[in-house]
Formats: sequence, structure tokens, C-alpha cells
Amino acid sequence: MIMMFAGLGAATETRTPEWIAGMHELLMKLDGELREAGELVASERLLDPSLATTVRFRDGAPLPTDGPFAEVKESLAGYWLAEVSEERALEIASQVVAYTEYPMEVRRVMDMSSEL
Repeated sequence: MIMMFAGLGAATETRTPEWIAGMHELLMKLDGELREAGELVASERLLDPSLATTVRFRDGAPLPTDGPFAEVKESLAGYWLAEVSEERALEIASQVVAYTEYPMEVRRVMDMSSEL
């Protein structure tokens, strides 16, 4: 899984329209490459974290609260789930980080089918 982190809204408010267009162009190019190569399993963009609800365990019961944190600097903005080598996943993440300067995380998905 290749996860993109960003401070949506605030992170792009100081960026030029050209920069934002370039970022979208890069993401769409990489998405297209993954699709064409048959490597893409799934990908999604996520809504702004201000629209999230976090359920925490408080006073012995689950309690839904607004947003993921009181103050969000960076949150998960979207992801690609791809069947690729770790080297390829790091190559993809590196291309995005080089342009956006936002962190990305590459993590293997646990295969539970062998456990069943």
C-alpha cells in the first residue's frame, strides 16, 4: 500500500494553481501507469479530515468524536493498493514526494489467507 499524507486545504492554500495542476497531473500519470501495467489493485482519494469522525473508547464505551485529532497537520489523503515490488512502490512514492514534499508511506498489506 502506498499512502499519501498531506494537510489538505491548508497545505495547498499557499501553492500556485500551476503547482496544484502539476501535482494532479503527476498523480494521474502514476495512476495510469499502475493501471496499464496491471499493478493497481485499488486507489482512492479521501475527503478532508475535517469531515472525519473518530470513535474512541472513553469511560467504558465507544464515543464518536469530530475529526481524527484536535489539530491536524498531516493526515492520510489517499492511497494506491498495488501488486508491485517494494522497489517499485518506493519509486512511485519517491516521484510524488519529490514534487509535493509531502510524506508518503509504503507498507505491505498482511496476507491473512495463509492463516485461514
